Amino acid sequence: MPEPTSTNRLKTQRRGFAVFTAAALIILLALAAIIFFMSSRGIKVLSWEFITQPPKKGMTEGGVFPAIVGTFLLGLGAMLSALPIGVLAAVYLTEFSRPGRFVSLVRIGVNTLAGMPSIVFGLFGFAFFVKALGLGVSVLSGALTLGAMSLPIIISVSEEALKTVPMTFREASLSLGATRWRTTLKVVLPNAVGGIITGAILAMGRAVGETAPIIFTAATFYTRRLPASPFDEVMALPFHIYGLVTEGLYPEKQLPIAFGSALILMIIVLSLSGFGIFWRYKIRKRRVW
Repeated sequence: MPEPTSTNRLKTQRRGFAVFTAAALIILLALAAIIFFMSSRGIKVLSWEFITQPPKKGMTEGGVFPAIVGTFLLGLGAMLSALPIGVLAAVYLTEFSRPGRFVSLVRIGVNTLAGMPSIVFGLFGFAFFVKALGLGVSVLSGALTLGAMSLPIIISVSEEALKTVPMTFREASLSLGATRWRTTLKVVLPNAVGGIITGAILAMGRAVGETAPIIFTAATFYTRRLPASPFDEVMALPFHIYGLVTEGLYPEKQLPIAFGSALILMIIVLSLSGFGIFWRYKIRKRRVW
């Protein structure tokens, strides 16, 4: 006698839930494995001196303080350069644009930028910011290159944040005589700011972990000093790790430093992601819709 249809559906549902649960567990296990692997090797060299001192004796001793500072400067510069453009583009696409060829072209451009390999952004930054604009290999060139790479993320996240604002908010403001621009500025953006900031923080987290875009535009392999201006080259943790592993002349001494640098970079990225999620949670909790 065949089983009832409801029983078959229940079994299919359970199998589906099992597949989804297994996929989530694989992701968690992969993250845990990476964290354990990097922590077990990087913790051996991690110390206050390692964090606060410059490198010494040809990168075989000392710390990574210039690389930490350079990483933060590049990430902050990328966010400051990309955030205004990204938010304005998202506001236009969400609040003011009408369906048409131009809007379709803009969305195609955003999607194309999102799928572009990071090394392409590096070559673009070298050709345009370093050479054409004459900014040289500097913090400014690297930040602008990382900002260009972060634009698709900020635009997409900002669009989603703007779309979460109920349409009734806009209708109520417009019915009271406010213009579309004032409604966007005074009603829509304040209610979407949490999601926008979260997207900016997540984009910054991705930017600080990139190596290819800064190889030609900002990073130097070795320096003991901090940048004195935006036009100075700078050390950065991703390139520092790459250089130690691929070009280090004393691997027995430099490989542990590379793992320690990778652990610091991982902590920075996870902290930025965690702060972004926490910020979004606090903003949502304060909203009363």
